[in-house]
Amino acid sequence: MVCIPGGAVDLRDDRRGTRWTADVAPFRLGRFPVTAGLHRSLTEAEADPGSTTRDAAPLTNVSWLDAVDLCNGLSVRSGLTPAYARDAESGDVTWDPESDGYRLPTEAEWQYACKAGTDGYRYGPIDDIAWYADNSGGGVRDVGGKAPNAWGLHDMLGNVWEWCWDLYDEEVYGAYRIFRGGGWAESERGCGASVRRRSHPTFAIDDLGFRLARTA
Repeated sequence: MVCIPGGAVDLRDDRRGTRWTADVAPFRLGRFPVTAGLHRSLTEAEADPGSTTRDAAPLTNVSWLDAVDLCNGLSVRSGLTPAYARDAESGDVTWDPESDGYRLPTEAEWQYACKAGTDGYRYGPIDDIAWYADNSGGGVRDVGGKAPNAWGLHDMLGNVWEWCWDLYDEEVYGAYRIFRGGGWAESERGCGASVRRRSHPTFAIDDLGFRLARTA
């Protein structure tokens, strides 16, 4: 994991026409999105001989709830305190911010880490840093194949969208959670540090994954 220094990040919601600044405490973030190989090692599942999913490919078809469970599973395996608890009756997920376990980044943490001290829409020329609709070949690509940002993080833009912890707009969309970054099927315009998308926490698709974070 990469140690991310603390700082502040400017966020915006174009739908509402609002902007705000969030303080970000130091934290750790995975150098790459979670891979299919890491997932298999956790579940101890043998690779399907007929599968075309490579160990180095990002894990996809993973819902927000799946990601939460995987964070907890990795925490337990690593001897860390799980960050999340799920209510047995309501299914509501709560986060213990004091936990040292693996977790999803907040939206502010994700954007702050993506920009890595830059102030543009992207941290480099898109074809140098991202797999997207024009260069992905129509599918997910192994992690680390494009140049990292200034803090050594690969695939922050393109390849797979990444779930974040935050609710999108509870009043309007209820339990919908945010994902960021753009994916292999996304247009050039959709792969930017400030692009926000949302879906139900049970939603899963072939260009959506996640990245591990830990509180410093």
